[in-house]
Amino acid sequence: MRNEGRPTRLLCWRPETIPMRLQYHFIALALTLSPLPASADPIAWQRFAVPETSAAVDIPTTIFTEDAGKPTTGYGRRFLTSDGRADLTVQSVPNDAGDSPAVFLAKMNPPSNIVYKRVTPRFFVVSSFRKGKVWYNRCNFGGRFMNCVLINYPAAEKPQWDSVVTRISNTLASR
Repeated sequence: MRNEGRPTRLLCWRPETIPMRLQYHFIALALTLSPLPASADPIAWQRFAVPETSAAVDIPTTIFTEDAGKPTTGYGRRFLTSDGRADLTVQSVPNDAGDSPAVFLAKMNPPSNIVYKRVTPRFFVVSSFRKGKVWYNRCNFGGRFMNCVLINYPAAEKPQWDSVVTRISNTLASR
């Protein structure tokens, strides 16, 4: 079929052809689907070590930017996102009885609604949902200490957090 001198109209999305209300919806959708962090910059990581013990872990410093002080028990540090929607605790808890990860976990009296649970002779991992958030806890057997990471983040953002949580978990170690 020939055009025969008529102007050709291409289908394209130009901002002036989209109603303003719809533009805001597109922006909101794009922000919702964007990976963590919201900027296009890559995530910066830094090794954090608990000075009093041998625990060490990689922390995403572009995500957890705020120092929230010491944990309630044991040694370590707490970190927050700048907007407070997520938190990370790196903690070494005394294990004077030398409990295995399974026994240590049982003594913590975890909730019955755990969604994910893995227990080995060297570590345990438990995770579930509470009040619109995912909570994740991994503890490695470290002799006199159980070295742990505890992470809480919005359940609605779970896909964006999966790789971050995996790296934090996989780098938790005793030196």
